[in-house]
Amino acid sequence: MSSIVLREGAFGNATGLSCRECGHVQDLGPYYACPECFGPLEISYNFPAVTRESIERGPRNIWRYKELLPVPADIEESPNLEPGFTRLLKAKNLGQTLGIDNLWVKDDSTNPTHSFKDRVVACALSAAREFHSKVFACPSTGNLANAVAAAGARAGIKTVVFIPSNLEQGKQVNSAVYTDSLVAVEGNYDDVNKLASEIAGEEDGWAFVNVNVRPFYAEGSKTLGYEIAEQLGWRLPDQVVIPVASGSQLTKVDKAFQELIKLGLVEDKPYRIFGAQATGCSPVSTAFKAGHDAIRPVKPDTIAKSLAIGNPADGIYVLDICRRTGGAIEDVTDDEVRQGVLLLARTEGIFTETAGGTSIAVLKKLVETGQLDPELETVVINTGMGLKTIEAISDHVGVAATIRPSYDAFAESGVV
Repeated sequence: MSSIVLREGAFGNATGLSCRECGHVQDLGPYYACPECFGPLEISYNFPAVTRESIERGPRNIWRYKELLPVPADIEESPNLEPGFTRLLKAKNLGQTLGIDNLWVKDDSTNPTHSFKDRVVACALSAAREFHSKVFACPSTGNLANAVAAAGARAGIKTVVFIPSNLEQGKQVNSAVYTDSLVAVEGNYDDVNKLASEIAGEEDGWAFVNVNVRPFYAEGSKTLGYEIAEQLGWRLPDQVVIPVASGSQLTKVDKAFQELIKLGLVEDKPYRIFGAQATGCSPVSTAFKAGHDAIRPVKPDTIAKSLAIGNPADGIYVLDICRRTGGAIEDVTDDEVRQGVLLLARTEGIFTETAGGTSIAVLKKLVETGQLDPELETVVINTGMGLKTIEAISDHVGVAATIRPSYDAFAESGVV
């Protein structure tokens, strides 16, 4: 892929790849590691004048922000799942339960494959097209595999997705319906990711969305930040709670807020970002609490499998952002994750997966421990649909009673 000649405007207003460690800048291409220091690369831009009105005239999906993404101006003409512009719900019932005056849920479970991963995959797919990739692939904890397989099917490109062999059945099926090349790997996500990196180095023409086209892929998460600000009436929230797996989503929401400020689309104001992890895979939370600047990898052991990345690529940047903004990173047990799932479902009618349960449980813990100000406007992000992780909750809910079809039986049941 490195020899591909790019068409003019292939990546919109993106100007290059900048190293997050040493600042080295290189041309746009299918690269993810700095040739000078091996640090991670991210997209840099030369943004034009962008107005609220021009954005609002755009489609009701992530392409309304195409001028702020590494995609061509004609991106809407390419077959894609058109994710984004999901609902921002006023969570009055949940807020009252937790004692938060002004709470919102950004609900990304309504994306095409029912998770936020449709956003990042859409940007990665655009890059893969420009690189003339023959295979669209990924290592995944589930949601990404679903999104890659579906997007590849829509685009008419071969997809191969790699998952840990112990992944939830719902997520396996949600990938297998879209592709006949679902590969289960014995081991955890870090083992799967290592294998994907080896394949990416050996096989020409493969676009691994979160490996060799990762800088383009990651930019899709910015659209969560853009949408939150726009849906709040072009203002930033005071506090945001975001689940942490690799940490990319959290870092890109912060990048989105900073870009909106620099472009004059929102007022510059302080905001606090909080990260949420499950205790069974909490390397970033552990480092934050210990005051460390480095992340010590762990072996995941949690029901929140979509967050089960023991060696998170963006972990150190998550630490920096949460500290810079005055936020924090917390973790909760598997039992608390389940309670978070039930709490959101029974207060707001949203069935979230275990990652969302983690965010809700951490939100509750942050209020109880005084780390989050309940008087400030707060947004919590729900990243996916609960039907994908039904095994985690199915043994903890059920029918209240089985009765004969008569009023007397109902009255005796004690259900109400």
